Amino acid sequence: MKQLSANEVAALLNENKDLNIVDVREVDEVTLGKIPGAIHIPLGLLEFRMHELEKSKEYIMVCRSGGRSGRACQLLEGHGFNVINMAGGMQDWEGITE
Repeated sequence: MKQLSANEVAALLNENKDLNIVDVREVDEVTLGKIPGAIHIPLGLLEFRMHELEKSKEYIMVCRSGGRSGRACQLLEGHGFNVINMAGGMQDWEGITE
């Protein structure tokens, strides 16, 4: 499984790279702030909402600490998606949030 650190993701955003970020945390966690532009799909709903994602795109998966996003990566990889896990999750995120 491919991984990027929170700082690497922040650096890509600062370079205005076009990133597709999916936040798989629960609703109450996301209300505390998420990475600007991230799509919110709770992990428990990902299997039912993966049709909203495009296999031609690369997605960076985010959760609180990196565990749930890792499981999300495994699920999506098994269905042919190109995904990267943000290691350390939002606990390591020092960038801006919305």
